[in-house]
Amino acid sequence: MAGAAAASRCIFCQIAGKSSSTPLLHTDEKVVAFQDIKPAATRHYLVIPVDHIPTVNDLQRRPEDYSLVSHMLEVGKTLLQRDAPQCHRYRFGFHQPPFNSVNHLHLHCFALPYTPRWKHIKYLSVGSFGFIEAEKLLEKIKPLPSQL
Repeated sequence: MAGAAAASRCIFCQIAGKSSSTPLLHTDEKVVAFQDIKPAATRHYLVIPVDHIPTVNDLQRRPEDYSLVSHMLEVGKTLLQRDAPQCHRYRFGFHQPPFNSVNHLHLHCFALPYTPRWKHIKYLSVGSFGFIEAEKLLEKIKPLPSQL
């Protein structure tokens, strides 16, 4: 099975499956969170689903997808408020293909400012390209009333 083979080689699947030495900041049945290995802000965390979902393009207007992204966002907010309460600006979002670096859905959680400042370029939102804010993604995948 091609999907299972890809997931077995996925670094984030290894982290979520705890077959990695990456220290986890949060873990539950749906997601895990850890520090980005190349932080671009005062605090820079990633929240990933335990299940292998390649990109934001694989999410649909389904209650389960909406619930997952909402949960990822809540975990990210909780971690940043706990670890960087002195920050007054937070940012949460996802890279969209072809700009995602790892083909496993991951939410970037930032306690700003960016460090160094030029790193913000990697996280620009440019229409349907680049970076999509978590709240905008939630709007995009919010189930229709008939799906609830």
